[in-house]
Amino acid sequence: MTVLSRRALNRALLQRQFLLERADLTALEMIGRLVAMQAQEPNWPYVGLWARIRDFTHADLTALLAQGRVVRSGFLRSTMHLSAADDFRRLRPVLQPVLNRTADSAHFRRNNAGLDPETLVAEGRALLRTGPLPRKELAGHLASLHPGLDSRVLAGEVELRTPLVHDPATASWGGWGTRSSIIVSAAPVEAPQPAALRDLVRRYLAAFGPATVADVQAWCGLTRLDEIVSDMGPDLRHYTGPDGRRLLDLPDVPLPDPDTPAPVRLLPAYDNALLGHADRSRIIADADRKHVTPGQARVLPTVLVDGYVRGTWSFTAGDVRLAPFGSFSRDEQQAVDDEISRLLPFLSRR
Repeated sequence: MTVLSRRALNRALLQRQFLLERADLTALEMIGRLVAMQAQEPNWPYVGLWARIRDFTHADLTALLAQGRVVRSGFLRSTMHLSAADDFRRLRPVLQPVLNRTADSAHFRRNNAGLDPETLVAEGRALLRTGPLPRKELAGHLASLHPGLDSRVLAGEVELRTPLVHDPATASWGGWGTRSSIIVSAAPVEAPQPAALRDLVRRYLAAFGPATVADVQAWCGLTRLDEIVSDMGPDLRHYTGPDGRRLLDLPDVPLPDPDTPAPVRLLPAYDNALLGHADRSRIIADADRKHVTPGQARVLPTVLVDGYVRGTWSFTAGDVRLAPFGSFSRDEQQAVDDEISRLLPFLSRR
């Protein structure tokens, strides 16, 4: 089997993430090509699309959210993502075991011990049957049914165990950070289809491959995918990674030249290009990961130089502030400054 270097894997990832060259795709097409975009905080997916789409504007995504063609909900790894509504309906049931596992964790069981999950979900669905509800109201109603239990934990478990989507206003561009008031509504999904899991693996490889089974599992949160991938084996291409592990890929996707130039890119917080693999050395050095993920639930915005994470950045008081991991060459610094100048007007829009 062909052995791929880390640089070859880096350029493959950048190409499939549309970070080698901005694409002439719509926001809906791009979100579909990436499968989903992590959206812990609503503004960051806008920055991720700006980094990937030529001439992207805020209105391009805001309109899709308002039309219900893109939704924000718990999805991959039980975290908030934007996904195309059609993908959400088909793939959320495939990912439901991951969200159920999170709902079964000690955080929820300590509060909701003795409360049957099916009963709680049925109560939540009944409350949402008449239409959208502010999450705080949903929590309050559930707390009145179960005095003494933490209302936020009750509502959080309902949101994990049943597909709820956020209203467009709280999922769209606005103030930075998380939103204090979120309205949720029940969303229809399809019955789980056996082919949907294989489709999820293929979609992953198209956006993140070549990759190992462990990479696929780290990205989506599902486990025990070896048998599924093994059954798909004859339809996949196989490589060997720099560490000797077997890599899987789609058979008809060419790999770019490892020497392809990679432009500077400013990636948003929580960008899946950084979170899509168990082994992230193809885009960030292991020693630098602690600078990007200073807390368990935080992933800072990053600067790519020559395709690799070389620092973090923040948007503070109307300015982009860099925190490089080392020095840049004069040409690298100029390229970073130029990209910041292009991004600033986009970030500054109110």
